[in-house]
Amino acid sequence: MMSTTLRCIITMLLQASITVATRIQPLSFCHIRQLGRFHRASSLHLNRILFDTSEIDKSDTSVSGRQESGVDEAPMATVTLPKDDYRTIHIAKILGLHNGDSLRAGTVINPSDEEDEFAGLLTDDATITWLPEGKIKKAEPTKNGDPPGSLCISIPQPPKTYLSTQSSDEGMDDTPKVSLLLALPRPLQLSRILPMVSQLGVDQLILTNAMKVPKDYFGSHIFRKPEVLRGLLVEGLAQSGDVRLPNVHVTKRLKVFVEDELDELFPLDEVVRVIAHPQRRDIDGREFGPAPLRMTDIEFPKSDKPRRLLVAVGPEGGWTEPYELDMFRDKGFQQITLGTRVLRSDVAVVSLLSLAHEVCSKSE
Repeated sequence: MMSTTLRCIITMLLQASITVATRIQPLSFCHIRQLGRFHRASSLHLNRILFDTSEIDKSDTSVSGRQESGVDEAPMATVTLPKDDYRTIHIAKILGLHNGDSLRAGTVINPSDEEDEFAGLLTDDATITWLPEGKIKKAEPTKNGDPPGSLCISIPQPPKTYLSTQSSDEGMDDTPKVSLLLALPRPLQLSRILPMVSQLGVDQLILTNAMKVPKDYFGSHIFRKPEVLRGLLVEGLAQSGDVRLPNVHVTKRLKVFVEDELDELFPLDEVVRVIAHPQRRDIDGREFGPAPLRMTDIEFPKSDKPRRLLVAVGPEGGWTEPYELDMFRDKGFQQITLGTRVLRSDVAVVSLLSLAHEVCSKSE
């Protein structure tokens, strides 16, 4: 009798669990699909619409061409984005702009393409023109927010450029004074960190090996496809409203870089070097070794030049003691700490870069 009752109870529980599972699974899957569509449409927070110089229509952007036409107000540059481009979708769905509306736009600049006249364009007054396609006749976003077709963005003449802003506006040099040397984290973690780095702003980004970094991390698609790495950095720039990409160096041999390239990139008389590492304590709370500095306590040389800072951030397990720490100290690095906690790479990078920008911005 007892066994029959137990079998009935078990059967009822199994039927109930199957019923719940069949009810929950379609809802969960549908929710994931909706998130996926929303992610593709608006995952990037575009506080400035950015495009590459290769996307500019250069057929009518020369000074001589404008002079011959006798039109002084002709656009300096135009970009036509396809209907399915994420920027087009963002402008239609999120911003809801119509013909003639203005937006913030710019062209990305690399340290290597400063000679390109279209690199580093900046404007808050770019205008848009919708180009309807197919059966859509109205040059405006549809009722559900979809773009009616491709989109033409015009930058008025003359736009500001990143370089002219830095050279002409005295006291307004926004060039990042902070550089980052980062021991390579897991590829998924790196894809999250790169937009954060360009959001906060760094001048040089060195991605390097360390004793606790598996070698296969360098086989990630981020390094096999340079456009992926660039796209992640541009994502951060679009969020921050900046146009300047950091200069990226990838080195698989940390010791060789420190001994042969460090002084050339970061002269010790111009750049203060710091290495971040947790302060160690034993189980009784006693600290061993000299207490590291806090970021606000680092020593800058007395100079009229702007403060510049190189921050070295190790893998999530920390730099190897004492070998790697001694190697950095021998090259003039001051050891700093955020405390005794061992932080994930993304948390450490954001915290340290924020503090670094703060100390660099302080006047002596």
